[in-house]
Amino acid sequence: MYISKFVTPEIIFGPGSLNQAGECCVRLGSTRVFLAADPGVVKYRWADKVTSFLKEAGLEYQVWTDFSANPRDYEVEEGAQLYLKKGCDAVLAIGGGSAVDAAKAVATLATNKGQIHDYEGIDMINVPLPPLIVIPSTAGSGAEVSQFAIISDSQRKIKMTIISKSLIPDIAITDPLILSTVSSKITAHTGMEALSHAIEAYLSLAATDMTDIHALHAIKLIAHHLRSSVASQVDEAAKIAMGKASLHAGIAFSNAVLGLTHAMTHQVGGLLDLPIGTISAVLLPHVMRYNLMACVDKYVDIAEAMGACTVNLSSREAAEKAIEMVRELSSDLGIPSGLAEMGLPEDSIPELSKNATKDACYITNPRDAEVEDIINIFQSALNPTGGAN
Repeated sequence: MYISKFVTPEIIFGPGSLNQAGECCVRLGSTRVFLAADPGVVKYRWADKVTSFLKEAGLEYQVWTDFSANPRDYEVEEGAQLYLKKGCDAVLAIGGGSAVDAAKAVATLATNKGQIHDYEGIDMINVPLPPLIVIPSTAGSGAEVSQFAIISDSQRKIKMTIISKSLIPDIAITDPLILSTVSSKITAHTGMEALSHAIEAYLSLAATDMTDIHALHAIKLIAHHLRSSVASQVDEAAKIAMGKASLHAGIAFSNAVLGLTHAMTHQVGGLLDLPIGTISAVLLPHVMRYNLMACVDKYVDIAEAMGACTVNLSSREAAEKAIEMVRELSSDLGIPSGLAEMGLPEDSIPELSKNATKDACYITNPRDAEVEDIINIFQSALNPTGGAN
């Protein structure tokens, strides 16, 4: 017997649900909202829509946009200072994973003080955060329902993983209409990020019956709808399906954690300052190859969720289909074929591999991995024709 926990925010989902933003802040007792918004939602005026709803609800607000695509430690510390200076009492984020991670970090520092480095790792947050509402603008990060925040350490050139149930938002509002203004490239890369979340959560050593349900459903939705969502910005059915997929994948990995793909991805992202979704999409099939021997039966489930016909195949043959279908989906979407194509220098691999063993996601990988094993995976991912043993 073992004890497990399963937590989610209040979730509001559906086209037009953005108009709930002001009412949600009021319900949480806010009078002055700190609004973190990324450039994309500002450009397409989604941030303006949110502020109009805040005004309708009689709320004051402070807009904050001074953070990078990969939020940096000093940026979120400056954001927290602004939050306190303006007398804010709730945090509202609208945007992709970067906006949500930045908002979570600001909320953490607003009540816990210190530097964001103080909270790296698992369960390092001791004081409750202010009310936190999240509105995702992409279908991928799952940050709107997760207990994760990823912040770039500007000195060490790595991405810090902060995991705490305190980081789970109070309310998540998913409005699929926002996804219609996301470019096809971002749709592809964030969609593959959601797939990597779902697959790693399903294979995680911390997976449970509850997380498995969400992970498998996310895999199925992504396999059936991501191509359509990338092909057309106005395919509302595909956008709704991918919004659901991101939610399910986020719920799964928030409760089951992740694995080696993300432990490695965080290191590359910190070095090259690239989006996590792109990196994890390249690494995923290579890590899957390495992990296969530890969970063949689960790979069969993944293959079937992705639509593979496994009739008359052995378990090993069916499991191989899962890796094959992930590669095929990546190829169809134009994901880079290897890390070298993304600019990763080969001489950085030993240090990145060593750092990956210190990442919180490393702990729940289904197969033990030494530094040398991780080096081999990285090297196979440099070459699109390679493969980890």
